[in-house]
Amino acid sequence: MSDIRVEKPTEDQLKEIGVREWPIWEKESSKFDWYYSDKETCYLLEGKVTVTPENAEAVDFGAGDLVVFPKGMKCIWNIKEDVRKHYSFG
Repeated sequence: MSDIRVEKPTEDQLKEIGVREWPIWEKESSKFDWYYSDKETCYLLEGKVTVTPENAEAVDFGAGDLVVFPKGMKCIWNIKEDVRKHYSFG
């Protein structure tokens, strides 16, 4: 079981947490190792991704998903369609 949380938020939920004020990160299709030194919450505007945590099942998510990654997680990001996302750490 993965500690990655994926949900489909409403526009009201997005406004409540201020997603549209967060910075934007963009990345082309690629595959890379990643380590979360802090908790990250992100909202995907575009793209499709599979993240495979160390010792856990792969998690798929894409445009319209709000995703929370736990602090201390090691994983592999596999970006299948170019990503554009809002993100916040902490």
